[in-house]
Amino acid sequence: MKQTRLVVVNLVLGLLVAVVIPAHAQQPPPRLLTLHSTSGLATIPVMEGWYPNEDGSVTITFGFSNRNEDDVVTVPLGVNNFIEPTRFNGMQPTHFDAGRHVGVFSVTLPAEMRGESVWWHLRTGNGDLLKVPGRGLSAAYELDRRPRPQGSVQPEAWFEEGGEKGTGPEGLIADRQGTVSVGTEVTLTAHANDPSVRDPTDPRFAEPLAVRLHWFKHQGPGNVVFTRHASTPEPVVDEDDDNNNNQRRRRRRPPGPEVVSLTTGNGTGNVIATFSEPGEYLLRILVENWSAPDSSAGNQCCWTNIYQRVTVEP
Repeated sequence: MKQTRLVVVNLVLGLLVAVVIPAHAQQPPPRLLTLHSTSGLATIPVMEGWYPNEDGSVTITFGFSNRNEDDVVTVPLGVNNFIEPTRFNGMQPTHFDAGRHVGVFSVTLPAEMRGESVWWHLRTGNGDLLKVPGRGLSAAYELDRRPRPQGSVQPEAWFEEGGEKGTGPEGLIADRQGTVSVGTEVTLTAHANDPSVRDPTDPRFAEPLAVRLHWFKHQGPGNVVFTRHASTPEPVVDEDDDNNNNQRRRRRRPPGPEVVSLTTGNGTGNVIATFSEPGEYLLRILVENWSAPDSSAGNQCCWTNIYQRVTVEP
């Protein structure tokens, strides 16, 4: 019987891979040019860190790195994409866009399990089964929700006026957002507010700072195409805003229609979605205030995830 190899992703300051090469093979044959593959590479699960909660529980956040240049990787929930213990399985993504994506979902361990580990297993194609542990013990990975130096905190986000609000990586999972048909445009709506308290005498805060909403396909059998809603103006690209995208090669690309900017720091975002196949979908809305000088995509403070469930019929 063929045995499955299991590779543990060890996070220290980054992903370290050691390769042992025989001494006689250490010098490669001379080449005029060596090209590195930009497709067919593994998607790597990443444990970002953990937050202590007031009730003694801990919230562990996970992200991923799809190292393929432009390829979208799909790994359905199951033997190639699962979490142990199984009671925490189900919120991990099945759709992996190219690049590094931080804080895509979280798992909250109750106080009595604080010293235990939760493992995310992920296999891309026919590659090795990678796994990464989430633990709430190491101070090196402890995160906090305290305001940043200039006051930035996690935005608030919600789906219905007067409804429950979510903040941080745990965010909010909405009730099912109704049923739509394949190929039919549907408007998706989310509300957000930045409650950060900043120094009004600081010229950097003379005007409100924008909050941005990013829609992502998180789970689902088909493609989701986002188009700009009539209520959303065409975005203006800030050439100096390196937080607009955490990939250097994409920094100067204008945000797509799935990104809505609330320039006053609060308000309502709308996006139009079209689904290619019937089934159950889970969409993630990342809400962030990374335009603030004390906030960024790499800062595990100032973002919130909320999730929308959509049923698509033939």
